[in-house]
Amino acid sequence: MTKPHRTTALADLLLAWYDRHHRDLPWRVSPPMAARGETPDPYRVWLSEVMLQQTTVQAVKSYFALFTSRWPTVTDLARADNEDVMKSWAGLGYYARARNLKKCAEAVAFGHGGVFPDTEEGLKALPGIGDYTAAAIAAIAFNRHSAVLDGNVERVISRLHAIETPLPAAKPEMRALVAAMTPQDRPGDFAQGMMDLGATICTPRRPACALCPFNAQCRVLGQDDPELYPRKAAKKEKPVRLGAAFVAEDETGAIFLRKRVESGLLGGMTEVPGSQWTARIDGDTGTGAAPFAAAWQACGTVVHVFTHFELRLTVYRSKASRDAAAGEGWWQPRETLDGEALPTVMKKAIKQAIPDAFETARKA
Repeated sequence: MTKPHRTTALADLLLAWYDRHHRDLPWRVSPPMAARGETPDPYRVWLSEVMLQQTTVQAVKSYFALFTSRWPTVTDLARADNEDVMKSWAGLGYYARARNLKKCAEAVAFGHGGVFPDTEEGLKALPGIGDYTAAAIAAIAFNRHSAVLDGNVERVISRLHAIETPLPAAKPEMRALVAAMTPQDRPGDFAQGMMDLGATICTPRRPACALCPFNAQCRVLGQDDPELYPRKAAKKEKPVRLGAAFVAEDETGAIFLRKRVESGLLGGMTEVPGSQWTARIDGDTGTGAAPFAAAWQACGTVVHVFTHFELRLTVYRSKASRDAAAGEGWWQPRETLDGEALPTVMKKAIKQAIPDAFETARKA
């Protein structure tokens, strides 16, 4: 079989499998929906792809539902208050995505008349959209012949072709193979089918090879352990950074919060006061970094893993009067704590100091 014929046959196998076994996802136009004449909404495709970056489908579903109910169109999102967007994103992680999400919505709404560009090049010119996201939107929303390569697709293609080059060096080779396989007809369904195959069948551990539509063509199956693919370069050990967090509670149970600067890690998010740690330097771990004078008591340590480093925060707790609080910040009632733009690491610090803090918010 010549290569063009082989890649066409592979696409046919994948699309036939996808038609029967596709996942029903809230942002997706499935084959039955397409048969009824429904077409993908570029806004929903873009929103889901940004949310899904380094985040699981299960984690994204509730956030996607919240965003699309509050802001049904890209223009609605563009006109939203920045603080409301950050609050709605809180807990999803990788907060630069939320800042770029708002900037991108504004660019589309006010610079493109509310209409997303329909090419990879046009999409990549927007804030926060890189190669993968542009290819995914172009293929899924606009039926463009684009090679979509995410972690699931990398796993499928590396096993199918027994690619020995480790990631990330293998990406160009993988992208070329995916481009050759992608059909001119239904490129979006092909991309989504490859993602679904990697997520449900060609999984990192214990892949269900007997159910795979490519099992007769897979070069790894029967020759090597599929779990050894894709090959990966040895990971560098993440550095550990240290810091302190200060959880102050007033006589009503309200907690002292402040807003982080707009730039940098967790930019624009809400936090409890703390020392000035970064990905490169440690912060003070003692009470020298306390936001104001109080009877601070150490109550444990929380650990949070970021992409490039691990953070260990010594948490301090204190009862304090509102008159004692100094500096920029505010006292947040426990009942409304869940509505603040608190990243996960800050929620961990608050829970370490006041274990039932968020239970109070949920009961309110």
